[in-house]
Amino acid sequence: MGTIKTLNKWANAHTYYPLDFIRIALGGFLVVKGFNFMGNTLELLELIKPMQSLVGEMIAIHYVVPAHFIGGLLIAVGLLTRWAAIAQLPILIGAVIINFAGAMHPLDFLLAGCALVLCIFFSFYGSGKHSVDKYLKMQQ
Repeated sequence: MGTIKTLNKWANAHTYYPLDFIRIALGGFLVVKGFNFMGNTLELLELIKPMQSLVGEMIAIHYVVPAHFIGGLLIAVGLLTRWAAIAQLPILIGAVIINFAGAMHPLDFLLAGCALVLCIFFSFYGSGKHSVDKYLKMQQ
């Protein structure tokens, strides 16, 4: 718990509007991908086909869509950002691996890699000063 408080103090002292914009953009990107997978389950099934023997299709569908949608909303508003970013990590690691196991799509690899790096960053950095977390903490 002390480590989280230390990280929060550091993040609040070093937060800037561009980082908030990047956090909101990452959340928006994840929400859009969640909607995309919700509307195109066949595309999601095609994406996980190289790893079909490792994970069940239904488990993947029922984890990826809600995690992207709800996690993206939480990251965008800055509520439980660390937990939402950590929940995205298995999906994004899988997306990077799928690009190597299946057909390599450079744009998908770039998007998955950037989202992975940003989720790792925000899992340590937190939501920052301009977020719902900070607002709720100040109301106590």
